[in-house]
Amino acid sequence: MVVEDDRKLARLIARVLSGEGIDVDLAHDGDEGTEHALRGTYDVIVVDWMLPGRDGPSICRAVRAQRLPTGILLLTARGQLEDRVIGLDSGADDYLVKPFAFEELLARIRALARRLTVATAADSWELRHQDLVLDLRARSARRGDTAIELTPTEWRLLEFFLRHPGQALSRRQIVDYVWSYGDPVQLTQVDVFVSFLRRKLHRRGQSEPITTVRGIGYRLG
Repeated sequence: MVVEDDRKLARLIARVLSGEGIDVDLAHDGDEGTEHALRGTYDVIVVDWMLPGRDGPSICRAVRAQRLPTGILLLTARGQLEDRVIGLDSGADDYLVKPFAFEELLARIRALARRLTVATAADSWELRHQDLVLDLRARSARRGDTAIELTPTEWRLLEFFLRHPGQALSRRQIVDYVWSYGDPVQLTQVDVFVSFLRRKLHRRGQSEPITTVRGIGYRLG
C-alpha cells in the first residue's frame, strides 16, 4: 500500500510498482491509510511523513501496536538525523528522503519484502535459541518468561543473530542486514547497538548469549 497525499506522485509510484508486477493499493490521507493498513495484510506499506489527518509516524505506531507482520518504508522531505531517528523509532523499517530515484524505491521495497518472505517461509513464526524467543507474527521478544522491549534496530539485530546461531557474524554482515540500503552507517555503530541489546538480554547468574569474536564481530550462542 502507498499512503501519499500528492495524488500525482501516488499514481506515478503505483504505475512504477505495477510495472514490476507488484499489486498496489492507494490511500491519500493518514486516517484512510491507517484504516486500510489495520484492515488488510500488506507485505510493505510506503507512507509519506506529512499527511492530512494522521501523519506517517502515527501510522507506523498504529501498525506496530497491532503487531502486524508488515514492512514499512517512510517517505519524507526531512533529511536530518534526528528526523530519521524519530521515524525509525516510530516503527518504520526504512526511510527514504524525497526526491528519490524510483530504482532506489524499488530496491528498498524488494529488501523489505524479502525479509517478510524469509520469515513466512519458515515452519514457525518463532525464532528460538536456548531461552531466547522472537515471535515474528506478534513482534514480541522474550528471554525465558521475561518480555523484552526492543527498538526497531535492536529487533532486526536480534533477528539476524537468531537466524544465524553459532555463526561468527562480521560487522559488515550485520550492517548490511540491520540497517537500510544506502544509510551512512559506521561499523562502530554495530558495537553500540550490540551493547544496547546485551543490556536488555542480560540476566543475573546466566551466561551472556552474544559473545565477541575477536577480529571478526559477534556470535549468538
